[in-house]
Amino acid sequence: MIKKYYLDTSIWLDFFENRNEPNLPKGDWAHKLLGKITENNDKIIYSDIVIIELGAAGYSPQEIENLFDRIKPILIFIESTEKQVRKAKDLSSKRGVPNGDALHALIARDNKAIVVTLDRHFKKLLDINKSKRPQDLI
Repeated sequence: MIKKYYLDTSIWLDFFENRNEPNLPKGDWAHKLLGKITENNDKIIYSDIVIIELGAAGYSPQEIENLFDRIKPILIFIESTEKQVRKAKDLSSKRGVPNGDALHALIARDNKAIVVTLDRHFKKLLDINKSKRPQDLI
């Protein structure tokens, strides 16, 4: 059975920029995870909010397109719905999490995908979608 994953924007940045820190090889984990997903013929869902957040991190639309083009066979693009955006705003204000993180969790849930993140905010959203760390999946 094909598994679906939803990577938080920070995991994408770890992958694209190979971001490693002493005792925290985030870039290495991201590369190994994408390698495993590719080997298993699994899929990664990414959304419009990921694109928006990558833009906010300084990537141009063309750069983003080029980055995703390299791994296109394992990707599925999903556009967030108005209902998800409204629910994310509500969750954000009630639980004290960033709006984008709430939206990531909702999109992943609605598409039956596993959220992959190192962000602690997702612990406040466990009833929406259980998250996994990249190092736990490789």
